[in-house]
Amino acid sequence: MNLNLTIFIQMVSFGLLVWLTMKFVWPPLVEAMKERRDRIAEGLAAAEKGSKQLEEASDEAERILREAREEASGIINQANRRSSEMIEEARAEARRESERLVANARSQIEQETERARGELRRELAELTALGAGQILGREVDASAHEDLVKRLASEL
Repeated sequence: MNLNLTIFIQMVSFGLLVWLTMKFVWPPLVEAMKERRDRIAEGLAAAEKGSKQLEEASDEAERILREAREEASGIINQANRRSSEMIEEARAEARRESERLVANARSQIEQETERARGELRRELAELTALGAGQILGREVDASAHEDLVKRLASEL
């Protein structure tokens, strides 16, 4: 009977231990495990959310870089076009200026030529009057015969 009583006392003490464990130890352990499970789930959700945000940010950064490259390319193309236009404008202006200078030079050359011709005519008329005076043996007055000298000069 000793054996039965010992088993009975061990069973009661075991039951009491199980009841105390279930009453005082088990609920805080279960609560701690639940809190830890919740924190782990929140951490995984946050990690997933962070991963998605990182992927979205990466896509957004790639899109912004692509747009920036396109915009930079457009600006470079526009600058190249504008520089070409400016070069063409400068060439056209230089061409116009050179044509103007050439026309001016030609005009001056023509004026100088006409002036030189007039001077030569005048000198020729004087020489002709002087030569005619020597041939005729008397002095020919250029002012008296001015009409004749002008007509001679214009014929020459």
